[in-house]
Amino acid sequence: MPTPSMTQNVKQNVVEKVSEYQTIASAAHDMFADFMERVPYFIVAFTVFLIFWAASALFKKIIIKALSSNKSHRNLIKVFQRVGGALILFIGFMVAMVIAIPGFTPAKLIGALGIGSVAIGFAFKDIFQNLLSGILLLLSEPFRIGDQIVSGDYEGTVEDIKVRATTIKTYDGRQVVIPNSDLYTAALTVNTAYKQRRLQVDVGIGYDDDIRTAKAAILQALDSAETVSRRAEPSVIATAFGDSSIDLTVRWFIDNGTQANKVASIHEVIVSIKDALDNAGVNIPFPIRTLDMGDASVNAIVDKLTKQQMTTQAQSPSSEHKAPE
Repeated sequence: MPTPSMTQNVKQNVVEKVSEYQTIASAAHDMFADFMERVPYFIVAFTVFLIFWAASALFKKIIIKALSSNKSHRNLIKVFQRVGGALILFIGFMVAMVIAIPGFTPAKLIGALGIGSVAIGFAFKDIFQNLLSGILLLLSEPFRIGDQIVSGDYEGTVEDIKVRATTIKTYDGRQVVIPNSDLYTAALTVNTAYKQRRLQVDVGIGYDDDIRTAKAAILQALDSAETVSRRAEPSVIATAFGDSSIDLTVRWFIDNGTQANKVASIHEVIVSIKDALDNAGVNIPFPIRTLDMGDASVNAIVDKLTKQQMTTQAQSPSSEHKAPE
């Protein structure tokens, strides 16, 4: 039989649990009621944000129409589109938050994010650096979309210039994302910055061949090559006495500096030069090495190789033996 004290404790626990559940239910009811009261404000805030989003899209279209007449302003269009569009969306977000959340202010958001603190400032240092570098790249236009650039170990065609990073497509079909701060602070080569681009190859001719004859044959080959520019004179210069040849440097220009045209032009020029030198009777020699057999070091090497060969033959199994009949 339960004692009166035990019964009293059970009743007290039941009362406490019921009171706790009632408190939770009351809090949930109040939260739901507050949420329902704020639903119209949420709808208005969402509508306001959509209005600003539409204003951002309209702003981008206006910028395109206003500046599209001048093709040299393509990067400037991107600056206004991305920075201006993002600013309009940010303003719309702040206005929507003020409408949806009572007592919300931009100062509270900044304080909650800790943007003013030193730690967050260091954390966002690279982000802000890339952002500023991207804006400066878009404004100064050292290169544009479609240009072929070389940055460090990467070379390819610029696909997109974003505010934070630039995307290039390498010649073997890979995508590389380069931070804008690297492009802005480091050396950068733009292969397609100018209409013409100079190429060169080295050719070796025999010491018995006439340099003038070889030069005339090479220039004639360049004149017949379709990829060689006619707006700049090619040149053939003797540059060095090689180990087994006279070294000639052949230089010419192409009108289109893209990688595909560069590779095609080098191939065409090498084939044309080889045919022209063959027809002119000019030799393209192989490397020649002369061994002085009277040198003591050479004799020592020969003796060592002979001893090794004899040792190998002595250790190898003898020729086939016939089984006894």
